[in-house]
Amino acid sequence: MTKAEFVIRYSEKTGMSKKDAANAINAFFDVTAEALQAGDKVVFPGTFKAEVTERKARKGRNPLTGEEIEIAAKKSIKAKFSDKLLG
Repeated sequence: MTKAEFVIRYSEKTGMSKKDAANAINAFFDVTAEALQAGDKVVFPGTFKAEVTERKARKGRNPLTGEEIEIAAKKSIKAKFSDKLLG
C-alpha cells in the first residue's frame, strides 16, 4: 500500500477530507521522528514500539577484495510490531 492509498483509506475510515487525513498522517510521522531524534521511545501498547539503538564500530570484509575494513558506529531504529496487527 502506498502513502496515497493509505491516505484515501484513512480519510474514508475517519470521515476526514483527504487533505486533513494527509496532514494528520504527516504530523504523526513528524512527531515520531522528533521523539526518536530526541532519544525517546515511541510505544503504542499492543501495537508497536520503536527506539533508537547504537551500533558499535566493528571490523568487516570487503566482499570483492577480501580486504578487512573498519565499519563505523552508527545509530539505527529498532521497531517491533505486535502480532495483533495480523488479526
